[in-house]
Amino acid sequence: MIGLLGRKVGMTQVFDESGNCIPVTVLAMGECRTVQVKTKEKDGYDAIQLGFDDVTKKDKKKVTKARMGHFKKADLKPMKQLREFRMDDVSDFNPGKKITVEIFEDGEKVQVSATSKGRGFAGVFKRYNFGGQSATRGSHEVFRHGGSIGNHTEPARVVKGRKMPGHMGNKRISQISQKVYKVMKDKNLLLVVGGVPGPNGGVVEVAKSRRHSSGKKQNA
Repeated sequence: MIGLLGRKVGMTQVFDESGNCIPVTVLAMGECRTVQVKTKEKDGYDAIQLGFDDVTKKDKKKVTKARMGHFKKADLKPMKQLREFRMDDVSDFNPGKKITVEIFEDGEKVQVSATSKGRGFAGVFKRYNFGGQSATRGSHEVFRHGGSIGNHTEPARVVKGRKMPGHMGNKRISQISQKVYKVMKDKNLLLVVGGVPGPNGGVVEVAKSRRHSSGKKQNA
C-alpha cells in the first residue's frame, strides 16, 4: 500500500464534461525520498519509510543526533516528516529513491490521513451535536447541558464512554476510498474529490486504497 506525503493547499471546484460542479481538495504532494527499507527477514515485516520536507539550515540544530544519523545512513539530508507504509513487496525500493505523484492515476481510490483541526475544550452541543433541554417555564440554567450522567446504587458510577464535554479535534483521521479527480504531474498536485481533514498547510498522507467503493479489498 504505497503512499506519499504532502500538504493540503485548500478547496476549490472543477467542472466535468457534463457541466457538473465537483468540489475538490488540492494537495501539493512532495517529492518524497525513501529513507529506510524494512524486510521480513530483518524487521519482521515489509515496509518503506518515506521522508518529506527538508529541514532548513536554521532548524538543523533542532534535529537530534540519533535522527541525524538515521538520515546520514541513507545519505540524505534530514527531513521534518517521516512516515512508514507497509507493502507486500519492497524489492524495487532502496534508500534514496525518489517517489512523486506519478504513482497515482486519475479516477483511482485512495486513503487520505491527516490530523484534524483542534477545537480546544468544547461542550456537548459542539462536540456531539446534542439538542439541549427544554427552554420552557421551570428550566433554569440547563439549556445547553448534557443532562444526567450517572446511575443510582448500581453501578454507582459514570459509565465509561459517556458523551461529555472535553477536548475536541486534533486527532488522526483516515478517510478511505476517496476518488482522485486528477493528477497534475507537471505541478506535483493531486485533486481529490471532497474534503480532507486538517487545516490548509497541514501535512497529509495519501496512500493507495485497499478497498473498492463496495468495500472489497483490492489486491496489494
